[in-house]
Amino acid sequence: MFIMLFFMFLVGCSTDDAVESLPTMNQEEFKVIAADLEIPWEIVKHNDVIYVSERPGAIVEVHSSHVERIPVQLEKELSKQPEAGLLGIALPPDFSDTAYAYYSCVENNEYYQRVAKIKRKENHWEETSVILDKIPGGKYHQGGRIEIGPDQKLYVTTGDATSPELAQDLTSLAGKILRINLNGTVPSDNPFKGNYIYSYGHRNPQGITWDGNGKLYATEHGQSAHDELNLIEKGRNYGWPIIQGNETHEGMEVPIIHSNDQTWAPSGLAFLGDRLYFSALRGEGVRVYNLKTGELDAFLTELGRVRDVLATDEGLYVITNNTDGRGNPEDEDDRLILVPPLE
Repeated sequence: MFIMLFFMFLVGCSTDDAVESLPTMNQEEFKVIAADLEIPWEIVKHNDVIYVSERPGAIVEVHSSHVERIPVQLEKELSKQPEAGLLGIALPPDFSDTAYAYYSCVENNEYYQRVAKIKRKENHWEETSVILDKIPGGKYHQGGRIEIGPDQKLYVTTGDATSPELAQDLTSLAGKILRINLNGTVPSDNPFKGNYIYSYGHRNPQGITWDGNGKLYATEHGQSAHDELNLIEKGRNYGWPIIQGNETHEGMEVPIIHSNDQTWAPSGLAFLGDRLYFSALRGEGVRVYNLKTGELDAFLTELGRVRDVLATDEGLYVITNNTDGRGNPEDEDDRLILVPPLE
């Protein structure tokens, strides 16, 4: 039944006006893997274990037989600003006990973000070294996604820290997508010599993924709607705050698709089978963009706010985000859900 529903809704939606079909699913058509999560942010998987970061400062480890919430001991105090906290996590290819984390700090009443290495100890995770520090933070727009790309570099999304002009400033790390060697140094082939910046002119990007050809895509929160899905290319300027939506300006990129006057509030992003899947917060559920046809559709809209998606051979893992103060939590929220294989 799910497969029929899935392919029924993947039909004929215009990207010009972002029309979406909104099918629903019965709960028996997906499986709840873990419940009662606390403001979850990112899903990663290694072998048979799923790791989910939580903004208050923990990583939930989901094993086949049990679920554990493991605290993360960080060098700096976690920021409690909106959208801040322990955000993205990434596991290196040779993962055994050390991962990468992106978190929001407060020090002397100043807010910023940090990329650090964290190590799994007997009963906690512990920060062991700093990869990149002093990324600007603000009341809103912390960015927060980190992923290891096909080139084995660490990609980091940063928000404009509620200071839009920083997105165009190549001396600031705010409003950017960064590219970093796994040891924290600047890659020699980055577009701006000696600089971590890979692309700029971003407002608040929160999802990144690569397709089967190695092309990089990112989701981005717009201002008062005009949320974006972008194809990210090395050294390019994505326009914020000078342009948004269908606006154009010499030397600036326009999105593949945007939400016009609707709001998706897009976050996590995944690629599977010629389609991009991105989670929606205010838009709720998961959006599906077909790279071949240019069609946009939606499903899982009955779950409320969704923060992240992870595409695997088992299906699509999804985490809800109804406990962040902006949603309407139901019993067992927030939840990690597995949707059956989509193709």
